[in-house]
Amino acid sequence: MNDVSPTPTHRSRLRWVLPLVVLGALCAAGWFGWRAWQTWQQQNTLARSNASQELSALRDSMDALRSDQRNNARSLQDAAATNRVLRDEVLGLGQRSALLEDNLAKLADSSHQGAQAVRREEAELLLSQAQQRLVYAGDIDGARRLYALAAEVLQNTDSADYLNLRQALIQERNAIDALGPGIRASTAEQLSTWTTSLETLPDQVAHAADAEQPWWQQLLSPLVQIHPSDSRVLVARSERMAANDALQIELSLARAALERGDEQGWQQALDRADGWLLRLWPESPQRTQHRNQLRAMRDTALRPVIPELGSTLQQLRAMRAAKESP
Repeated sequence: MNDVSPTPTHRSRLRWVLPLVVLGALCAAGWFGWRAWQTWQQQNTLARSNASQELSALRDSMDALRSDQRNNARSLQDAAATNRVLRDEVLGLGQRSALLEDNLAKLADSSHQGAQAVRREEAELLLSQAQQRLVYAGDIDGARRLYALAAEVLQNTDSADYLNLRQALIQERNAIDALGPGIRASTAEQLSTWTTSLETLPDQVAHAADAEQPWWQQLLSPLVQIHPSDSRVLVARSERMAANDALQIELSLARAALERGDEQGWQQALDRADGWLLRLWPESPQRTQHRNQLRAMRDTALRPVIPELGSTLQQLRAMRAAKESP
């Protein structure tokens, strides 16, 4: 009986220990669970806080992006407006450039026409002076130089309207070149040669050979010279000197008339010189030859007739009249 009684006591102790162990385990599990829940709460709170901060930062970034987008949109609008303004300005510059080109073309055309008008006036002046030199002064060389200057002026014009003028000027210059030194120059040289040859005229009629003379002429020839008398021939020395001076004066007047191109004065002076020729020298073949030469010079036309003379000037004036007429 004594041996059986301790066993129930030991078992009753085990009954109380086991619930305590289970309760301790449950308490430990509850504590660990609470700690885990607290940790989870803290982590969740921290995650929410981080998410809230990130969301706030994201919102700030979105706001900044929207602001930047709005600014970019405004910039794009400003750029578009600037581009439209620049395009309008470019179009305006293009129109202005076209207007400037038109004005420059008109100015160049007017300048070109003005230059051609100046050349036309210059050519007309040169041709007019050349014609005056040739007609009134008989200056062939001066006229040739003026015609050459006029040809150079017309050569510088590039208009096709001046082609006929250049051809007419070439024909006119060829006609003037065909004159050589000029009628007045050649006639003046002939007159100078004729005046010098007057010294070769005999003062009396040449006698025949002594073998053909009568015996009484041969007998008296050492003492007396016998020649036919001519009432028009001057014999006295003073009269002959005065007549010779008058002849030289008439020749000087003839030269002056020749220089002026005065045909009437030229002819009158040579007629008077022919009269003094008859008074100074008796009849002889030499005098007849000199008179014939004098008549040939008298009939010379001092103003040559050139059909081409003035044709270029007439065409140039007709062209100017046609351009000036409305």
